[in-house]
Amino acid sequence: MKGFANAVAAVIAVLSTVGAASAAVRVDGGEVQGERQGDLTVYKGLPFAAPPLGDLRWRPPQPPPPWSNVKRADRFAPACMQKGVSMPGEAPPAMSEDCLYLNIWAPAQASPKPLPVMVFIYGGGFNNGAAAMPLYWGDRLARKGVIVVNFGYRVGPLGFLASSDLSLESPHHASGDYGLMDQIAALQWVQRNIASLGGDPRRVTVFRQSAGAMSISLLMASPQATGLFSGAIAQSGGVFEPIQLAPNWILANAEKQGDAYAASLGAPSLAALRRLPAERLLDGNAIAHPVLEGYVLPRSPQEAYAARRQNDVPILIGSNEEEARSLVDLSTVKAASFSADIAHAWGALPPPLLDAYPHATDAEAKTARAAFERDLRFGWDMWAWARLQAADSAHPAYYYHFVQQPAFPAISIYAGWGASHYAELWYVFDHLDQERWPWTPADRALAETISTYWTNFTKYGDPNGPGLPHWPAFDKGTAQALYLGDPIHLGAVGDLDTLKVFDGIYASVRGSPLIGGQ
Repeated sequence: MKGFANAVAAVIAVLSTVGAASAAVRVDGGEVQGERQGDLTVYKGLPFAAPPLGDLRWRPPQPPPPWSNVKRADRFAPACMQKGVSMPGEAPPAMSEDCLYLNIWAPAQASPKPLPVMVFIYGGGFNNGAAAMPLYWGDRLARKGVIVVNFGYRVGPLGFLASSDLSLESPHHASGDYGLMDQIAALQWVQRNIASLGGDPRRVTVFRQSAGAMSISLLMASPQATGLFSGAIAQSGGVFEPIQLAPNWILANAEKQGDAYAASLGAPSLAALRRLPAERLLDGNAIAHPVLEGYVLPRSPQEAYAARRQNDVPILIGSNEEEARSLVDLSTVKAASFSADIAHAWGALPPPLLDAYPHATDAEAKTARAAFERDLRFGWDMWAWARLQAADSAHPAYYYHFVQQPAFPAISIYAGWGASHYAELWYVFDHLDQERWPWTPADRALAETISTYWTNFTKYGDPNGPGLPHWPAFDKGTAQALYLGDPIHLGAVGDLDTLKVFDGIYASVRGSPLIGGQ
């Protein structure tokens, strides 16, 4: 009975701390008090920048206004203004333009040494995303001996509008990358303040999937992000295609897009545009994407690597086997309309590219479309990034391929997705218990292993550790990936035949191979 009594007492002790306030700590702006949640201290809604309202709309983030009393950091801030959600099945978030806040999960017990830090950047195609989404909470990762931070950044036209007037008023003669500036401002906040919360500013790893991973590839190319992180984890997203294929990412073209957008809203001036309700801006025809504008992004990631000007840190990157199943309705794919459907979605493509994906029958066409979308959107970028890192970096790349098929129920919105886009997130955050799905022991073991790989990489710049399958650094000569599934195993990079077709076409567009001397 004594053991039972001790266990009950321990449970009561943990429960008594849930919701209790932590000791106050000083950060930019004043003192803050977090919330005890068992063995963690959680800070919600800490401002890292001033609200980007009124005249601060479409300007670089400014320091947050100071406060005098101790601020209780116990409520998530609203998501930034957006239409729709970043992930199917996600509950629509509360929204506001006043959205530049971050959240922190940290072990409550003081560590004898500062803890490494993981900073999560949400995805959503640069149009959506919410830091408060439960799947993105850092509670499970923080229990592995790290501090986890996530934050809001402007998306859609409020985050990525370029225009000739905005460039004219800028001291850098640039516009468009306000969402990336928010990401940089959040990382700068971490550098200035994380030591007060027990973290080590010298060991900060950025991580994310999809557009968040694309953002990480852009931050690696940005001189404004130099020194802000010591490692990078990118899941299914990068920007390495020839810039000739994305002409609207060039500032002059993005400005024309933005000017047309402003005209469509009937706003004759920046002042008029800034007076419009945020909801009205979301109804316009803006196309949200980053811009190579010379200040935040003077060059593309591929150009940064080629010039050895990237922010050179260890990377852990990869993609999923069935990315397209959550992004494309494969049930409508037919052999007869295969080429026309792809041209409608992506424009005219070179015949050798389509020929690389046999589609003589409807069954073949479905398989081909899924493989094409996987390789085009994610597979080639991650393979390219791994090769660039291996060739042009002083630090290693750890390259994975996620193949596990989660236990998505037949009645779920995720039914039939398999190892799709988004599928690895439950494992990375070790959040299988957030869903009452029929998870298997293999699923749970994989979540434990992947989350440990990710936290080990944050701690040491290397995912390996006791009891884990060995993960060697990527070598472009042997071209192997760690396959994350049941079982975890090392194998040759898959789909090389089709990836090499992309490689050849991109080289001809660029006028040079991806890697010098290749």
